Amino acid sequence: MKNVYPAIVLEALEGISEVKGEKTIVMDLRKLENAVCDYFIITEAQSTTQVSAISGSIEKRIRQQCDERAWHIEGTEQSEWILMDYINIVVHVFQSESRKFYDIEGLWESADISKIKD
Repeated sequence: MKNVYPAIVLEALEGISEVKGEKTIVMDLRKLENAVCDYFIITEAQSTTQVSAISGSIEKRIRQQCDERAWHIEGTEQSEWILMDYINIVVHVFQSESRKFYDIEGLWESADISKIKD
C-alpha cells in the first residue's frame, strides 16, 4: 500500500518509523474540493521530546532523500503539535492529548485514510 505514495510521503513515514511514532495515518485529500494539500500525515508521540525527535527525523530524511525543505514549520516551542508544511504534504506530529483535542481526522473525515503499521 505504501508504495503508491510519492517519495516525500514515504520518506516522512520512514522518519516517523525511526523514532517510533504511533498511530500513524496518511490522509489522501486529493479528491476533496477544499483540500489545502494532497496529503496529511498524522502521527503521535508520548512526550514533547519524542515529538521534537520525530519532526527532526522527518526533516532530515526529506532533506537528504528528496532534497526538499519545509516551506513552514510551527509548534517547535511547545512541541505538543508540530506542523510541517511541505506544500503538497503536511505532517502533523502530535502528543496524544493534542491529537484528540484538535481531531484533524474528524475535520477531514471524507479523505481516504490509510493506517500505517507502528
